[in-house]
Amino acid sequence: MIKLTPLAEIQVPTPKPDEWYRLNFNGLEHSFLGLKKLLGAADISKAGDRNAGLAAPSEVEREAARTILSSLTVQHLFDRPLTDDAGLVDSVMRVNYAIDPDAFAEIAALSIGDVKNLLLRSEGAAIKRIGRGLTGVMAAALAKIMDIHELIYVARKIEHITKARTRIGLRKTLASRLQPNHPTDDLRGITCLTYLGLSVGSGDALIGVNPAVDTVENISAILVHLDKIRRHTKAPTQICVLGHLKTQMACLERGAPVEIMFQSLAGTERSNLTEFDISVELLDLAWGAMQKKGALGSEAKQFMYLETGQGSEFTYGKHNGMDMTTAEALCYGLARRYDPFMVNNVTGFIGPETHLDNFEMIAANLQDHFMGKLLGLPMGMAPCYTLHSKIGLEGQQMATEMLTAAGANFFMDVCLNTDRMLAYFDTSGHDNQTLREIYDKEPAPDYLVWALDRGIFRRNADGHLVRGENWGNPRMFCQSNAELDDLLRVTPSVPGFLPKDHAGPRPTNDITREIRRHQAVGREAIQSELDLARLSSVADFRIVKTKALDKASHLNHPDFGAEPGLAIDSENAVQLTPEHTDIQIVVSDGLSADAVHHNLEDIFPVLLSGLKAHGFKLGRHILAPYGRVKLAEPIAKALGARCVILLIGERPGGSALASRSLSAYLVYHLLDKDDQLQAAKFSGNVDIQFEYSVLSNIYEAGTPAVEAGSVIVEKVEQMLRCRAAGNRLESLMNKSR
Repeated sequence: MIKLTPLAEIQVPTPKPDEWYRLNFNGLEHSFLGLKKLLGAADISKAGDRNAGLAAPSEVEREAARTILSSLTVQHLFDRPLTDDAGLVDSVMRVNYAIDPDAFAEIAALSIGDVKNLLLRSEGAAIKRIGRGLTGVMAAALAKIMDIHELIYVARKIEHITKARTRIGLRKTLASRLQPNHPTDDLRGITCLTYLGLSVGSGDALIGVNPAVDTVENISAILVHLDKIRRHTKAPTQICVLGHLKTQMACLERGAPVEIMFQSLAGTERSNLTEFDISVELLDLAWGAMQKKGALGSEAKQFMYLETGQGSEFTYGKHNGMDMTTAEALCYGLARRYDPFMVNNVTGFIGPETHLDNFEMIAANLQDHFMGKLLGLPMGMAPCYTLHSKIGLEGQQMATEMLTAAGANFFMDVCLNTDRMLAYFDTSGHDNQTLREIYDKEPAPDYLVWALDRGIFRRNADGHLVRGENWGNPRMFCQSNAELDDLLRVTPSVPGFLPKDHAGPRPTNDITREIRRHQAVGREAIQSELDLARLSSVADFRIVKTKALDKASHLNHPDFGAEPGLAIDSENAVQLTPEHTDIQIVVSDGLSADAVHHNLEDIFPVLLSGLKAHGFKLGRHILAPYGRVKLAEPIAKALGARCVILLIGERPGGSALASRSLSAYLVYHLLDKDDQLQAAKFSGNVDIQFEYSVLSNIYEAGTPAVEAGSVIVEKVEQMLRCRAAGNRLESLMNKSR
């Protein structure tokens, strides 16, 4: 078992002032001030780095930066830790310096170009030793000077095997993380999607649910239910509910079957602290709690599941001047501290502000996979996309082909590529089986024994693994056809999943065409505009414009409609003088004006009636075209409102109905000094000003609008009574029970 080195004992060199890096080429001088600028310019051009002003303006400039970067020694990068905006080494950067001193000493004098050559010449064990001597910044520098063949070739030589109930990462295997998400956490729907996944040989890495509601009661209930499913099917795998770390720790204390502990990571301390509500110290506590109380006990050699993906630091405006690849590499330096069972990369999840098109997503995924494996992690990959980007299924499939060749440990199984809760598109169990057959891969050996016994797979006369008679037949887990029909009835976006609906390892053409038609409707919903005249009949709105002047700027520059201080257009700011109300309702299109059009007439009367019944003072309602979630904060500040209810269109998901999905962000404004102190103590963020609670998937196949109105009223009453929101509110509510 690993031992965590205390942060204070990790030695980091004193930061140096930025210096000029120069190269004369073809009669021109190319110059870059500081490592951050050099690293950003050396990378392929991606939307997030272009938006941050870090991408090279030309191919010549990019190659100049790569040439300079190639010539720098490993020691040079070691001696210059990247700092935050205050010039300090943050906790994520510090953890990255917990490297093997002997391995570092062997390569310290080499240039980055020399290390690249060494990696290409070396075998797996030697590459793993080199990786133990590298920080995330060094891994990022290497990724930026490697081409696609090199990223794949080096990564495929590295093997990282981990074990819980199953072993993943063996060279000839390709595992799957089954994700049975349901928009309302309906346990029948979760059961249905789990059965569908198991029937196609998925779930050998993990069965994990992203909860729609992050409370101790809900997550405990899902954990208990997943445990029942696992016991019923006898599938040798492990379970997880991907709630917040604090919620999972509370579930663990209550005795819930927490087998694998999950948390998303960012590459800067500010992003982790202010957006993810975590710190290195909290992660250490969670690791220690799992070591002592984890449900798998000594059966698991590893028990942490960490998720990353390029772009979150930029999206939150907390990237410390670093490009997305470098920030992502720092996530991996943090992740290896905990010797995780699995790491999943979800680059492509955010949208066009970070990765605009297929090429940007594919190249970024290959970089991430290489860096993660080089730094010692068991990398699973989830090349994914949202409908408001220019990424599609074909680009995703190209990425998975190359990542399988590169030796990815696992992919996701999101049934028929459509996540019903998170409204994005990921790999499916059909994709996993297709890739296994193309690349001659098998499921994890412990799981395979079970799947062979179930007839999901069989060995042919040559001993080769092929699909069995029960592959793709979820009926084997049900007592009757009626039971399966009932499960399918409560599970959206499953047009067919019986043996007749499969063509080899793929869905039949009829199923594919139906899915793609629904995606096309979703892409159109992205382009829908708010009908101001129609909405004026619902309520007396005042219009507040954002800095986004049109749909294109709204989609590609989220800060125009969200960034505090920039969100409210100067022409409209005069409308927002202090009113000191209890509640301010704000309505915005977000990523689907159709969601507003289809839900507002039903949700608004219930919402207003309930809030007025509690005696809350409301401000005049606001309608904000081209708004983002963070728009709530400058509005709350300008109005002095205690709470903002932001009703905003979600990014469209996998069905025509899901393109009408609304979310409610309930934003508590920490106006009271004592509230702010309590929130700062709970979160560790001394500058915290707002806390968030969320109700998502408000639409016909999720939480109906009328019901959602009542849920929002109840939650807002709790927020204002307890003077808290989010994880702190849930903690206070749990103590009062």
